[in-house]
Amino acid sequence: MQNERKVILLKPRGFCAGVVRAIDVVEIALDLYGSPIYVRKEIVHNRHVVEELRRAGAIFVEELDEVPEGARVIFSAHGVSPAVRRQAVERKLRVIDATCPLVTKVHLEAVRFAKAGYTIVLIGHRDHDEVIGTLGEAPDCTVVVSSVEDVDRLEPPNPERIAYLTQTTLSLDETRDIVARLKQRFPAIQGPPAQDICYATENRQLAVKAVASECELLLVVGSKNSSNSKRLVEVSKNSGVPAYLVDDAGEVNPSWLDGVRTVAVTAGASAPEHLVRELIAALKQHGFSQFEERDLKQEDVRFTLPAELTEAARRLTTISTQ
Repeated sequence: MQNERKVILLKPRGFCAGVVRAIDVVEIALDLYGSPIYVRKEIVHNRHVVEELRRAGAIFVEELDEVPEGARVIFSAHGVSPAVRRQAVERKLRVIDATCPLVTKVHLEAVRFAKAGYTIVLIGHRDHDEVIGTLGEAPDCTVVVSSVEDVDRLEPPNPERIAYLTQTTLSLDETRDIVARLKQRFPAIQGPPAQDICYATENRQLAVKAVASECELLLVVGSKNSSNSKRLVEVSKNSGVPAYLVDDAGEVNPSWLDGVRTVAVTAGASAPEHLVRELIAALKQHGFSQFEERDLKQEDVRFTLPAELTEAARRLTTISTQ
């Protein structure tokens, strides 16, 4: 028994409320309206989810000019800029907005600070869809920073009128350091009323930290363009535990498991549970016969569907019962 290899499966893991809502939006729209349903960008950052929805009839495009005029289009969970919304109106597109409510909260904060004449420091990754959308709310008065070094280079026009916001999927520790430096340089800086980093991102990172002392390896199920999944790998490495991001069980390199007695497994907020189960099955084939699920925090967050979708579903239900 002493030589048995063990898997610690972390919970919470996988889908957050915003991802569940976004996927539901696409599936329900396909049920209500049938194909074609267009989706701007990946609905969530997971290759398997996108492929499953594509097989169901969703058509994924990069920009709205790829969508026929007057067609129905869904905005992804990461949100869009006002310029994209204006383009949708110009093209007479029928929009269903699957933006995560927590991302919408950051957009509203950006608008509020911009109207009050603040320079907005947006902490995040410049090329991420969420940051691009938030930046679009107030491009003339927003600057994106990704590190403490970026903060040191800031020269706002009025240091007394400066505020910060954050991408929802960042590393808690890295963001804390950046915010601390901002407050040091700009004592008058304002922040959001409540933390912008989403509950699911925080919970998954805290779970990784909680088991770092008990494992020799962490495997994170998630796609390479998933910000919150990549942060889990970083958190583990910063805790002294080697970690790898895998889209699925097929990406596990057996050499990673050499000499490992205990491996922890988690999943980013856009990774489906069936991929986690497939990874567990693969690890069993490598001799990991012990299994423990570690439930570190309960999550009960739910988001309602977009009004345009619930209203359409209500009308169809009314018609079908007449």
